[in-house]
Amino acid sequence: MKEVVSTPAAPAALGPYSQAIDAGAFVFVSGQVPVNPSTGEIPVGAAAQAEQAFSNVRAILEAAGLGMDAIVKTTVFLSDLADFPTINDVYAKFFSKPFPARSCVQAAAIPKGARLEVEAIAANNRP
Repeated sequence: MKEVVSTPAAPAALGPYSQAIDAGAFVFVSGQVPVNPSTGEIPVGAAAQAEQAFSNVRAILEAAGLGMDAIVKTTVFLSDLADFPTINDVYAKFFSKPFPARSCVQAAAIPKGARLEVEAIAANNRP
């Protein structure tokens, strides 16, 4: 089983990929940059961008019938690792124990000049 997950509550894909794929046991959320889906704008500052990127992930998961608590793994790409403490503070607002596994790396460039991009894998526990 492979179904596309899509919602207007998150930015449209910037290329030939889906916002997410429901693969049965897992939902794979494509990397989300901090684009506000209503305005097409990217907020200013690392904290505001992190809030928007994680909100986009949440909107996609909600379209799949899941919540942030279903996430088992995230990958956070930062344009500057100096933003790591700020991103951690925002991350803690979206997740609670047991926290998902996570990788966080610095990337040379992120689409649209964003400071971060977030991708996620969620366990699909729906009946």
